[in-house]
Amino acid sequence: MRLARLAPATPAESREARPPVLEPWTLSAAYERCRLLHARYGRTYYLATLLLPRWKRRHVHALYGFTRYADEIVDHLASTLDRPGQAAALHAWGQQLFAGLQGAPVQDPVLPAVLHTVRAFDLDPGDFERFLHSMAMDLRSGGYQTYQDLCGYMEGSAAAVGTMMAPILESSDPPAARTHARQLGLAFQLTNFIRDIAEDLQRGRVYLPAEDLERFGVRRADLAADQASPAVCELLAFEVARARAHYRAAEPGIDLLAPSSRPCVRVAFDLYAAILEEVERAGYQVLDRRVRVPHHRRLGVAGRHWATAHAAARAERRVTITTPGAR
Repeated sequence: MRLARLAPATPAESREARPPVLEPWTLSAAYERCRLLHARYGRTYYLATLLLPRWKRRHVHALYGFTRYADEIVDHLASTLDRPGQAAALHAWGQQLFAGLQGAPVQDPVLPAVLHTVRAFDLDPGDFERFLHSMAMDLRSGGYQTYQDLCGYMEGSAAAVGTMMAPILESSDPPAARTHARQLGLAFQLTNFIRDIAEDLQRGRVYLPAEDLERFGVRRADLAADQASPAVCELLAFEVARARAHYRAAEPGIDLLAPSSRPCVRVAFDLYAAILEEVERAGYQVLDRRVRVPHHRRLGVAGRHWATAHAAARAERRVTITTPGAR
């Protein structure tokens, strides 16, 4: 992520390099960087977030910015850091976060927004610890033997992200909403693993459990082929069904959310579930391409919930206040 940009030189100044324009390091600037990260890398989530009341959006951007920034440290294919360097950078960044939670000053492009959001909603620091632990696992592990092993990884990389988001979305039953949010995080993560097999393999990782590959007679090398073999297709059909079980477990949680948050989560839910439909429509041929939900369908799903979202946001602002002693 570029944090400073050079001002364009005018013809009269073309012979001299102008000094860089320093970007602001204010809280608003940190939130804006998080929003830009969200818009650039999380198109589906970003589209869904537009259905939230404006005051909630920046907090969702902050959490997405946190997760994406960490992911860039670990996964950027063009990174000049080796694995030990990536691990050191991730650890140092995490230490900054936790020092900031203890009140230490933080000079970082995105962490001020993250810290502000954590304090505003009293978010559980343990969720951030679990997330960063899973990011560190990506630097040490190239795969998982069993689904239970994979779930240990996803507890931090996915379930924890769901539970970070839950307080921002507000709920009539926070403990139950947290449980459903975990399931939705797992569903989204499994969907990514199915869609991104080729991209993950470039990084030396196969997230689909080794026991599943063995069950369907699939070798790791088979996932590097241009075309999915019949055995690979059977494997992916199995993983799609597993992901859908998590979607079913998550769905009842949507109705537990504040009315102004439901359209956002419904859109994210429907669009991510639609990725699995696109995988099936492609005949499970995902090794040589990245399947996508068509743009018109994405806009159509969001559009169907737009009016409901705005009506719910307006309803939250129709309030009265009575002061003590008033008649």
